[in-house]
Amino acid sequence: MNVTKKDTLSGPGLTTGINLQEAIPVVALAGNPNTGKTTLFNRLTGMRQHTGNWTGKTVTRAEGDTQIGSRIYRVVDLPGTYTLSAATAEERIAREFICFGQPDVTLVVADATALERNLSLVLQAMEITPRIVLCVNLIDEAHRKGIAVDIAKLEARLGIPVAATSARSGAGVPELLAKVEAAYTGAIKPAPMQVRYSPNIEHAVAEIEPLIAAQIGQRYSSRWIALKLLEGDESITEALHAYVGPVNLPPLVRAREAMV
Repeated sequence: MNVTKKDTLSGPGLTTGINLQEAIPVVALAGNPNTGKTTLFNRLTGMRQHTGNWTGKTVTRAEGDTQIGSRIYRVVDLPGTYTLSAATAEERIAREFICFGQPDVTLVVADATALERNLSLVLQAMEITPRIVLCVNLIDEAHRKGIAVDIAKLEARLGIPVAATSARSGAGVPELLAKVEAAYTGAIKPAPMQVRYSPNIEHAVAEIEPLIAAQIGQRYSSRWIALKLLEGDESITEALHAYVGPVNLPPLVRAREAMV
């Protein structure tokens, strides 16, 4: 997503207010609360920040610029959330920005001391977009607690770039930014592992995914949208109409019955 002078994210709640003379890549910063995400955002953007509210929402929006090599990136700090289920305003903003805002890179921050719990959000984000980089933050706290994180194995298992950091001290941040840059330029091509569900669910997804893809193309994840529709998630229907336009959704009764 290259943001230009005229560019704002189309759709309710996603206008960023960016007003730039030249195109600039966008990094979405996502993560659970209390992972040090805001600390990382402050370290990356310093005084180059702007805060306000998401359009039509009372949820605070923060964004700022950071430089990686010779390139300037716009970092959008998404609301902290444990899930992308869209049950709350924060979850919906985060989910819709990652999917329909289509940032160039989504940087997910996880707590190294509670990695298993935090990986739920990572896996959800990986279902929406392949352009994911994982920041395992608070690595210094993990070391103090005797917790070791095998970053290379994590990368191999997840199929995405991973870096360990301590945002408070700045340790590991240069390595993290190098992976963000590589993911953006294509020097690294993330290939996120795909979560597989029961055979009944996979059969239902296979039935309706092509019908969705035929209407929305390859720009959005038709598999993820199919899963949300099968869940009966009405908010995804609203989002499709808001960001994509009129979409004739496939009949879901037979597909849902096949899931039982």
